[in-house]
Amino acid sequence: MPSSTYINELFNLNGKTAVIIGGTGELCGTIAVGLARAGAEVVLGGRIPEKAERRLEEISAHGGHGYYVPVDVTSRDSLHALLETVLEKSGKVDILINGAGINSPTPFLEISEEEYQRIIDTNLSAVFRSCQVFGQYFIDEGRAASIINLGSISGLNPLSRVFTYSASKAAVHNLTRNLAREWGDKDIRVNTLVPGFFPAEQNRKVLDESRVLDILRQTPASRFGNAEELIGATLLLASPAAGSFITGIEMIVDGGFHAMTI
Repeated sequence: MPSSTYINELFNLNGKTAVIIGGTGELCGTIAVGLARAGAEVVLGGRIPEKAERRLEEISAHGGHGYYVPVDVTSRDSLHALLETVLEKSGKVDILINGAGINSPTPFLEISEEEYQRIIDTNLSAVFRSCQVFGQYFIDEGRAASIINLGSISGLNPLSRVFTYSASKAAVHNLTRNLAREWGDKDIRVNTLVPGFFPAEQNRKVLDESRVLDILRQTPASRFGNAEELIGATLLLASPAAGSFITGIEMIVDGGFHAMTI
């Protein structure tokens, strides 16, 4: 078998349907393009149709296929409606990516109850709801599936200026490991994709020149990541051939940031 054929068989997602919640954002939108290029039908779940349209045009230009479904991750009814729409249009779901998230640079003692609850609800409770809604479907249908929750390097290493965000992501990491234990015998794999510093919209809110320099000093690769560099790790976690025995892990893509000390 030619090596190119072997690699294609190992990582191809032909016939798979991937629901990407947060798919209108920078990082998950790029991941969506990668999954589509690997053969998956991608469903972009998000709040901004204009962003979805631009991303779908990019997917189409690469020969991929997908569509947009509006979703409010803070609403269980909206997540149920997302699942129902996908089942009506595509007939099934094989891959779920939970990537919606918000951030804030508010100093710790100034964080209001409202801001705290808003970030926790979007970053953590939304993943909890989504995993319940889609997980019940996977179990009821006896479907093998891959769930990929987006964590953060701040969920592993404490970072200043992003207190609530870090706490919410640390909880996502823990939730993911617990679900991997819970559903391992059901052929439902649950993993965390852990980006380091990438040019996502939420990162721009907390970056100034001094913080950028601090990050680069702490990163062996001496640069920020490119969103495309998350695609390979996602394909490994999503593909049933390449990642069939991978569950409960934290797939870190951070240029070595987590490995640095003094």
